[in-house]
Amino acid sequence: MPTYKYIARTVTGERLDGTMDAPSVDAVASQLVNNNTTPVEIYDAGEKDSLLTRIDKRLIGLPKANDLILLCRQLHTLLKAGVPIDRCFSGLSASAENPMLKEALIDISLQMESGRELSASFNRYPDMFPSLFVSMVHVGENTGKLDDVFATLARQLELERVTRAQIKSALRYPTFVMIAIFLAMGVLLVFVVPSFAKFFEHHGAELPMMTQIILGVSHFVTTYWLHLIIVFVAFILGLRKYGRSEEGRLHWDRIKLKLPLVGHILYRATLSRFSHTFAMCLSAGVPIVVALNLVAKAVDNIHVEKNILAMREGLERGESLFQTASRTEMFSPLVLQMISVGEEAGAVDTMLKEVGIFYDREVSYDIKKLSASIEPILTLFIGGIVLVLALGIFMPMWSISSAMKG
Repeated sequence: MPTYKYIARTVTGERLDGTMDAPSVDAVASQLVNNNTTPVEIYDAGEKDSLLTRIDKRLIGLPKANDLILLCRQLHTLLKAGVPIDRCFSGLSASAENPMLKEALIDISLQMESGRELSASFNRYPDMFPSLFVSMVHVGENTGKLDDVFATLARQLELERVTRAQIKSALRYPTFVMIAIFLAMGVLLVFVVPSFAKFFEHHGAELPMMTQIILGVSHFVTTYWLHLIIVFVAFILGLRKYGRSEEGRLHWDRIKLKLPLVGHILYRATLSRFSHTFAMCLSAGVPIVVALNLVAKAVDNIHVEKNILAMREGLERGESLFQTASRTEMFSPLVLQMISVGEEAGAVDTMLKEVGIFYDREVSYDIKKLSASIEPILTLFIGGIVLVLALGIFMPMWSISSAMKG
């Protein structure tokens, strides 16, 4: 009996992945429906998971952010003009420049013709369409506002692209400087410092503690350089493997929001995404508990997702949105006050839009001052290295030179 892999959704929207031995795909689907779950994707475990696995991703390359932004804008325009969705995808697949995106759009069009939901069709390509994309499309399907969803997605993806580009631009110079410093330190420790060590040993100089530490580090690096490379590579591979696990992703998603200099930017960008998505769900008439469940999947951060689901559980117990939001400790007093006012006035969606705009401005401001924050830290770091080298290497040289003249 063949083995099938499946992806399904529970009544609360949670994703289930698993395998099942059954005579056919229909038998698997029937079993999942009997278990109160909705089948999203079912395929033979012996076959390739999707159409994209037949294409070498490393050679072709996944669609870039600009491709997805253009796709969202085109879908918004076509749907707003009343073009049937199947014709939208058949037309867009013909004009798509990226080969992987073209193949995906053709497959999505075929999936919809067979009765599959649009969000489920997008979900077949997790490497191409992020969880935010799929969740937002799901919201649009439930509310009948797919054109507005694609317009919102285009704005959100554009904002994230600009934010990412600005952060990279701000970090580019410090990164180059740090790489140059570490390369210079490597050259000094491997080639230069050993020469000084021989010189000091020849003259029998009494070396200060700083010099002894530098010589010791140099000796360790030149002796065990191969071991250090192996340990470094093993550490990177182990870190990547841990980061892909559920526990590792949760740990990293929690840490990256507290990273120096950039953590608060990522934090505010995440809350901006939460606010805009939640406001859109509420304004579309989605029940608040269901909206929180959808938004939790859209924030693309497991740590924040758990807090949002905790808010949903609090609402199910009869607590107010303000109370549950306060308990998560994710929001600033200003945001909590706006949520409280929104609940009292019956305009939570309007207040959340204002919250999203507020965080957008904060992110833009923080990015602009990022370079100014890094420069003094970088200057102090370089100065510290120069000071260590001066005290550790040149001071003994001057002492020996003075003794020889005396």
